Amino acid sequence: MKKLMLAGAMLCTSISAFANGVAVAPDANDPIVTKFATLGVTVKQINPSPVAGLKELITNKGVLYASPDGQFLMQGTLIDLNNRNNLTEQALNGVRVEGIKEYEDSMIVYKAPNEKHSITVFTDISCGYCRKLHRELDDLLDEGITVKYLAFPRGGLQGSGYADLMNVWCAKDQQEALTEAKSGADTKVIAGCNAPVAEHYQLGQSFGISGTPAIVLEDGTMIPGYQPAAALKAALDANKAS
Repeated sequence: MKKLMLAGAMLCTSISAFANGVAVAPDANDPIVTKFATLGVTVKQINPSPVAGLKELITNKGVLYASPDGQFLMQGTLIDLNNRNNLTEQALNGVRVEGIKEYEDSMIVYKAPNEKHSITVFTDISCGYCRKLHRELDDLLDEGITVKYLAFPRGGLQGSGYADLMNVWCAKDQQEALTEAKSGADTKVIAGCNAPVAEHYQLGQSFGISGTPAIVLEDGTMIPGYQPAAALKAALDANKAS
């Protein structure tokens, strides 16, 4: 199973790279690493935090905060009120960009003929708003927005939702299989299927995703939930201009 790669260059530009602190690769014996491991949380990076006495942790469950000795855990969104910045989201942006690159070869891609932007969508088959977004696929493509899908079974790695996504990702024509599944058709069982749906799901969890659709823009910004084609184009244009 692939490891989620966190590039050093990305960390140097992270919101957490303060003048008097740098990102630190965790030691296996670090108390934060060992105590969080008992909770089933893998700590991938330990970064400085803007709050004295706290460390920012990049984990397989998203961004968390902890005391240096690992005794205290803080889960939630850290906001800089002076600058109106969501620091937790900013810390995840670079992680998302780098993580998505690792799975480009296992996406189901609908490429816009005149591509101006692209979005990566973590999707489920039975999700109503995922289906609504997919019904607007032609509008997105006409706007020059390429749509790249990764799988995110909302019910986890068991049950029919996971099995259906496996069948879609193992189909000979993935695009057709996904479109049919999102229209309510049963998926065709593929013998010996070995699709990376579990990896996509774990990647999404590390991004802080808990529901679908989750739309990741080119700069790593995440839009949690459905947005119409016009709104997505406006968001992408604004990001490109900034």
